[in-house]
Amino acid sequence: MSLNLGLIDYGMGNLHSVETCLLRLGERCRLIKSADQLDGIDALILPGVGAFDPAMANLRATGLVPHLMSWGEDNRPLLGICLGLQLLFEHSDEGRDPGLGLLSGRVKRLPEGRGERIPHMGWAPLKHRGNCPLLDADTTSQWVYFVHSYAAVPSDRNDLRATAAFGDQEVTAMVWRGRLGACQFHPEKSSDAGEQMLRRWLAWLQRGAEPIQ
Repeated sequence: MSLNLGLIDYGMGNLHSVETCLLRLGERCRLIKSADQLDGIDALILPGVGAFDPAMANLRATGLVPHLMSWGEDNRPLLGICLGLQLLFEHSDEGRDPGLGLLSGRVKRLPEGRGERIPHMGWAPLKHRGNCPLLDADTTSQWVYFVHSYAAVPSDRNDLRATAAFGDQEVTAMVWRGRLGACQFHPEKSSDAGEQMLRRWLAWLQRGAEPIQ
């Protein structure tokens, strides 16, 4: 089955690196800049680089926000990447604007004075906290690439599927609910480990995208 993937283009995404990675995996994607381009799309990717409020302002300017909220509420496949994960939540300490609210919880600044620099930039191993289509249950740890100063705190801990160490604390690295998932790290920049995650996501879509609870 050929997949019709939509990559949301709102002026703040790492589009080229995501497109390039998907092409290596044999999949093309359509850039989505307006609601009329959603017709026929099987799954969406919401990337993001930058700050929370400008990102939400750019998304609102495209007219896509109500459609993204409906997409999530209808439990259709959507994958957030980096800032795209944070936008799925209700609020962020980085700004005042509400997020999409598809996941309950708040995005908070990484804790100061933990022996780590902010922004958290570089490679770190994931700690698996639950099952989701991107993770291989047989692999205990995978190193992935982060660039962020904020991390989501889900209200429902069942939504948390992987964490990463930041000083003496664990912060959210991956969330999942139903057909909605997101990575705080950049899978498209995480070498073989990240490619394998995206390959598993594509295979899950091909199998019919069974919701994961």
